[in-house]
Amino acid sequence: MRPHDLTPMTARCPDDLLAMVAVTLGFTPTDSVAMLTFGVTHPFHARVDLPDGKDDVPDVVECLVDPAVRNGVRRVVLVLFSEDEAMAGRVWRALRDGFRDAGIVVLEALRADGRRWFPLLGGDRLAADLGMPYDVNAHPFVVQAVLCGRVTLADRAELARTLLPVPARVGEVAAALELQPLRWGRDDPPEGDVILAEGEWTELLVEHLVARGSAPEADIVARLLRGLVLLRVRDAAWATITADSAEEHVAWWSDLLRRTPPELAAPAATLLAWSAWQAGHGALAWCALDVAFAAEPDYTLATTLAELLTAAVPPSAWAEMGPMDWRLGLHRVA
Repeated sequence: MRPHDLTPMTARCPDDLLAMVAVTLGFTPTDSVAMLTFGVTHPFHARVDLPDGKDDVPDVVECLVDPAVRNGVRRVVLVLFSEDEAMAGRVWRALRDGFRDAGIVVLEALRADGRRWFPLLGGDRLAADLGMPYDVNAHPFVVQAVLCGRVTLADRAELARTLLPVPARVGEVAAALELQPLRWGRDDPPEGDVILAEGEWTELLVEHLVARGSAPEADIVARLLRGLVLLRVRDAAWATITADSAEEHVAWWSDLLRRTPPELAAPAATLLAWSAWQAGHGALAWCALDVAFAAEPDYTLATTLAELLTAAVPPSAWAEMGPMDWRLGLHRVA
């Protein structure tokens, strides 16, 4: 089964919520606030870091309340992952007030420190004082996710490490790049017919290899990376990413990114991020955007996607705009 074959999860107790958050994000958060949304056509999840100091608490509230309001959310569940009871309490009270002022109901709120969870909405006084032990490693939600091919990682850092370059494989591609003449650069693009031909080659190549789950040889990767520096050619690859194929694209672009020299990573990392967004893997999308911005801080498509993620825009909103025609430059972002 593929990751998106995962059946819906219904939480009936705090342990279920904690497992649901880990499976939904793809990792177990630390020093974070996780939000699950309900009562909306396109529910979404979000995670933000806990602040370093009290002055930053309003920023955390804004990061969660604003997209909830913008998307018409009616109900939320909040889980604060922290061992710092004082800071978690300060953030919780600010969030409670912020959602109340926005007319959004907080169905449940917990603090979890990795060993025990503590209710934040009242209830059992003993649980609030001493906490309730939990361990989601063998929880049915997590087990089901593993069976469906979705592994829950220890933390976000481990998720980010899955995108790190593999030196030996990067070396193979770098050697292939040296053997290929540099036919163009972004500031010195080729003629239109050449771009069109390269775009068509890229579109057919990506569609074929993604459908087969095949990894290209190093010389093909080198040519692909050379082409992706051209926005029109990048758009040809971008146009192949659909909601139905997004999971397969996540796997394929992840593998390609691990083979890409860091200085050329912005287009491939952004296309991975786009695939992850379309597949519903927001945390992976952010990790891929980190790679893109490290390579090229002003890469516009990455900036655009970051804005969409921050606003919690559902992937379906892009599909509703209609098909992309990269040959005409429609839906193209510079």
